[in-house]
Parts: sequence; structure tokens; C-alpha cells
Amino acid sequence: MKALNVVDDAIVQELIIVGAAERIFDALTNPEALLKWWNAEGKFRVTHVESDLRVGGSWLMRVEGGCGGAASCTTVTGTYKVIRRPVQLIFTWIREEEKSPETTVQWDLEENAGTTTVRVTHSGLTSDALRNRNAGWPMIQHLLKGYIERLP
Repeated sequence: MKALNVVDDAIVQELIIVGAAERIFDALTNPEALLKWWNAEGKFRVTHVESDLRVGGSWLMRVEGGCGGAASCTTVTGTYKVIRRPVQLIFTWIREEEKSPETTVQWDLEENAGTTTVRVTHSGLTSDALRNRNAGWPMIQHLLKGYIERLP
């Protein structure tokens, strides 16, 4: 996995997953799959996902987190902008407590000989606070990798 790269208003993270791009795309867009892998024991877990997977369709994810025994919950929502199965997915991203600005998450998948290079770019992060709040992409990709590489 490459180190977290922050460029201007974007965070870019890339790694290679042993698995087909189609499986990875499904893991990124299927609510049942997201509930299985988007969680880190003792840190956070997804408790609810909704997805209207079409350009202009909306998505919603509720994430429960624990810090020092205190649980918190956040809801992240957005709209699908580009859906090019299985190579690209672009959607807006906004946490309900932040209200603005709406940012953009782009997943690019490039399959080659049984492995897929997975690059996530989170752009529109116009402040240090937004960049710090959204710097968890290396962990998310690690969770995705573990999920895909454990599938039969």
C-alpha cells in the first residue's frame, strides 16, 4: 500500500487487491457487503446502508463509533455522479453534522492478471479540519482488501 498522499484539496490512496474489479465494485456498492466489511473492531462499524445505484441516485451510510467507551453515530450521504462498472465510481460525500462543503469520492479500479489496483481520491477537502477528519482512507482500503481477499 502506498502512503497517504494529500494534494491540494484531495486525499489520494492506492493499493493492490488480489481479486477481480467486479467483486471490488460490488463490495463498494452493495449495502449487504458494505455492512460486512466497513467496520474496524473497537473503532467504528456501519449499522445501516441505503443505495439507489444509478447516476443521480442517492446513498446513505450510518456509522457508529466508540471512543473511550462513548459511542457516537454519524450519517454520511451523497449522490452518485459516475457509475462505470467495474472500473469507476464517483459520488458526493457529506456528513450530516458538517452540512457543508459537499466533497467528492472517486474510486478507480484497474484489473490486471488477477489483481486490481484500487485508487480512492477524496477531493473538495478545503480545510485542514476536513482533511484530518477524512484521513481514514488507508484503513478503509485495508478493510476492503481483507474482505475481498477472504471471499471464496
